[in-house]
Amino acid sequence: FVSFLQVTMRERLSLWAVFCLLVAFLPSQTVAVMSVDLGSEWMKIAIVKPGVPMEIALNKESRRKTPVAVCLKENERLFGDGALGVAVKNPKVVYRFLQSILGKTADNPQVAQYQKHFPEHQMQRDEKRGTVFFKFSEELQYTPEELLGMILNYSRGLAQDFAEQLIKDAVITVPACFNQAERRAVLQAAHIAGLKVLQLINDNTAVALNYGVFRRKDINSTAQNIMFYDMGSGSTTATIVTYQTVKTKESGTQPQLQIRGVGFDRTLGGFEMELRLRDHLAKLFNEKKKSKKDVRENLRAMAKLLKEAQRLKTVLSANAEHMAQIEGLMDDIDFKAKVTRSEFEALCEDLFDRVPGPVKEALADAEMSMDEIDQVILVGGSTRVPRVQDVLLKAVGKEELSKNINADEAAAMGAVYQAAALSKAFKVKPFLVRDAAVFPIQVEFSRETEEEDGVKTMKHNKRILFQRMAPYPQRKVITFNRYMDDFVFYINYGDLGFLSEQDLKVFGSQNLTTVKLSGVGSSFKKHSDAESKGIKAHFNMDESGVLILDRVKTDAEKAEKPEEKSDGEKAEEKEEDKKPKPQKKRKISEDITVGLEVNDVLDPSTEDMEVLQDLTDRDLEKQEREKILNSLEAFIFETQDKLYQDEYLAVVTEEEKEQITGKLSEASNWMDEEGYAAGTKELKEKLSELKKLCKAMFFRVEERKKWPDSLAALDSILNHSTIFLKSVRLIPESDQIFTEVELKTLERVINETMTWKNETVAEQDKLSPTEKPKMQRRLFLPRAMMVRLIILFSQIH
Repeated sequence: FVSFLQVTMRERLSLWAVFCLLVAFLPSQTVAVMSVDLGSEWMKIAIVKPGVPMEIALNKESRRKTPVAVCLKENERLFGDGALGVAVKNPKVVYRFLQSILGKTADNPQVAQYQKHFPEHQMQRDEKRGTVFFKFSEELQYTPEELLGMILNYSRGLAQDFAEQLIKDAVITVPACFNQAERRAVLQAAHIAGLKVLQLINDNTAVALNYGVFRRKDINSTAQNIMFYDMGSGSTTATIVTYQTVKTKESGTQPQLQIRGVGFDRTLGGFEMELRLRDHLAKLFNEKKKSKKDVRENLRAMAKLLKEAQRLKTVLSANAEHMAQIEGLMDDIDFKAKVTRSEFEALCEDLFDRVPGPVKEALADAEMSMDEIDQVILVGGSTRVPRVQDVLLKAVGKEELSKNINADEAAAMGAVYQAAALSKAFKVKPFLVRDAAVFPIQVEFSRETEEEDGVKTMKHNKRILFQRMAPYPQRKVITFNRYMDDFVFYINYGDLGFLSEQDLKVFGSQNLTTVKLSGVGSSFKKHSDAESKGIKAHFNMDESGVLILDRVKTDAEKAEKPEEKSDGEKAEEKEEDKKPKPQKKRKISEDITVGLEVNDVLDPSTEDMEVLQDLTDRDLEKQEREKILNSLEAFIFETQDKLYQDEYLAVVTEEEKEQITGKLSEASNWMDEEGYAAGTKELKEKLSELKKLCKAMFFRVEERKKWPDSLAALDSILNHSTIFLKSVRLIPESDQIFTEVELKTLERVINETMTWKNETVAEQDKLSPTEKPKMQRRLFLPRAMMVRLIILFSQIH
């Protein structure tokens, strides 16, 4: 800065101009990140970008949550509310509630349950993976991961529109009860969507983080135990979280949350209640006998009843009774029936009996009693059902249930805070998160042993890798000591005795991976003179709760030969130097070839990704065409209207007006006859042609609008500059801080600018409004800028 002041005024201005140009042409960097709270029925999207803190991204309907639904048509796709609109008319082409069948084999009870709920879909077994796919047509079929990938890609588009920049990095929520196969399925879907997943965060952990971040000041060294009870559309989870400050080497004392206990019910949620209501409404319709057909066999009618049941459940949370009604339910027959809250509660009595279950499991996990829980906080839309709250309040034995967080958006906001923390583009206040693995994982292997009588037997061994509720991310190493040749070991789940028989069936395979090691024997032979330290398998439970086998190595130690000494050096050795010294050893480590065989659910192949990308490209083409079509329609209509406005009539000749009017009329007729079927390129060309024709007219109108403000701004700068110059010249020479060169430069610029302004205004007055204006805004700014910069640098000097 000092050296900048030492150069001449001309050099200063030149440097300033170069700086302004550099800033103007600096590339903008995409640093925004997003979160997706991926529920079974709804998703909430949040973003963080520079200048905009955590914020929920609105969808195209300006709503804060979006249905997790995709509609597949022959040549297009619809998402969210648009897809739900089609579901009532044609449920066969709309796919939703996909979360429950992710990472599941075809024989899983939840797959059968899904087929029962949505019989309109053709679900078939994938013989290669053992999972299911949806048969859309003879040519097209989609896996649940691919359909979810489409939805995640749509969520990314919503986030980008809201942030007004590209976004690739995301944190996505998943249920805490998701196992390894289910987590991998979500990651695969995100990969299909082109998202870089910074982390899969458990939804209960995201809620807990959101709660803690906004109560940072209340967290101290005394542990606070909070239970979050989250009942959503598809499942219910109770989570016990401990908040307290801890000391860290990196950043001193910081707040921390630790997941202490988790209890869940995979199928207890609002959707099951809505299905009960739907079936009840169907029964009421059949009892009226206005139609000879059974409404339950009409897929379209059942879709209408489900939509009404969803509305009815919400209304009955605030009212004792309500009238359900649907126009033209089936065969043009209207349906109307009164449903009371007591009837609804009777339908769901067995569901309400299951409400305390997750609470008991969470307490057992954490080895706590309700007396140690400071408060119970409600999360999730289905906790608004009065009976749920009544049963839960009785189960926890508290005076009240807390409702001091946003039950719908807490997970999305917690996840986006984590996204900002993980992104290199943002710096947020540290909040330590110690999540916990709900399911234990162990390593199993068999080894030949010799009994005392000399008989050799195979002994099966198990070693716990991660215990139940073990914190993660975490790395572990398992050492195999007695193997000298190639062998096989298995990665499986540990004791799942805490799960019910039904939960075990839904859980799926308890075997994760078969690991085949090759090259063990050759590695040891290569270093036969070294002492074996075993074979070390390095595991990592990453931030997403996904187990990864990083590498396997043989470890050995080899004694190094002592340095030989000369005869003279031996003679000089002191007595104490003659004592034997510990021998130095050199560590030897060599990678082993690892072969992995997945035993739970194979990841989907990438063979069909080209088909998926083709659909995405088609969507983008459709969106672009619609945008250009709308722009062309609007341009024709608005410009035709402008030609009747005085400010436009004043700047066009009769000949020019006639030409523009004729072209607009011609374009309007073309739109009616051909335009709505035209391609994107043709529409773009038509719009470009009309804009070029009207460019001069728009320019003249815009310039005339801005003249008064531009002239006033320039006059203001000139007046202030003149006063400044006069006052500076009155300063005595002994106190003068400005050089004569600077003052003369300013005086010259002021005079030149005044002359230019007066001449330009005079020339403009001679011109007709229909001619190209002499006064233009782009000529005013450099003049005003020059005067302002000279004054600025003079004052700095």
